[in-house]
Amino acid sequence: MAIETFQRGFVLHRKPYGETSLLIDLFTEETGRLTVLAKGARAKRSAWKGVLQPFTPLLLRWTGKGALKTLTKAEPAAIALPLQQTALFSGFYVNELLCRVMEPETPNGELFQNYLHCLTRLASEVTVEPALRTFEFQLLTMLGYGVDFTHCAGSGEPVDEAMTYRYREEKGFSASLIKDNTTFYGRDLLAFEARDFRDPAVRSAAKRFTRLALKPYLGNKPLKSRELFTQNILFLK
Repeated sequence: MAIETFQRGFVLHRKPYGETSLLIDLFTEETGRLTVLAKGARAKRSAWKGVLQPFTPLLLRWTGKGALKTLTKAEPAAIALPLQQTALFSGFYVNELLCRVMEPETPNGELFQNYLHCLTRLASEVTVEPALRTFEFQLLTMLGYGVDFTHCAGSGEPVDEAMTYRYREEKGFSASLIKDNTTFYGRDLLAFEARDFRDPAVRSAAKRFTRLALKPYLGNKPLKSRELFTQNILFLK
């Protein structure tokens, strides 16, 4: 099926195909994630040669009925977002998350806006972690994650800032005196609920929590972007 109008989108991942083409994972506003074949995109005279890059807002059209579509049009909608160093590796991490957890061709305009906002923050803010943590929580919401951060799962009592709570998958947070990788202070949980990641201690706890919460969706296969990140900056370790 041919797309009659342009859709806004981004390149999430690309890899060579044949001698001159590319296989590209796209994230589009109206269709969601899909894979397209960009024929001749690596040829020396291809009009797409400098266009089909991650973090460049694009206008896209394609054709095809199966899982693999054929890209027919691609042009920049704006200049590429200026991600550098830590922000660049963070952007690749976000892209890989979407490739790993999003079902193909499942529209999610809200998540697309969240993604665009995340990239904008990565390009403009000195500290990347608040943007990353916010997007991870938004992604968990999209996946149907529904654990209560404001009440103890065991007693139903409101979370106390000074108490510690242990996280159990699919059950939530229960008051506990045990302190390990799955334990969080009540003040952290309340900050999670408010999506307030200004405090470095909260950011550290949030990163630990999202690792636990996303693991069932990601499986045991390591994230390539995280490996690349740790080799260069040791940020996502």
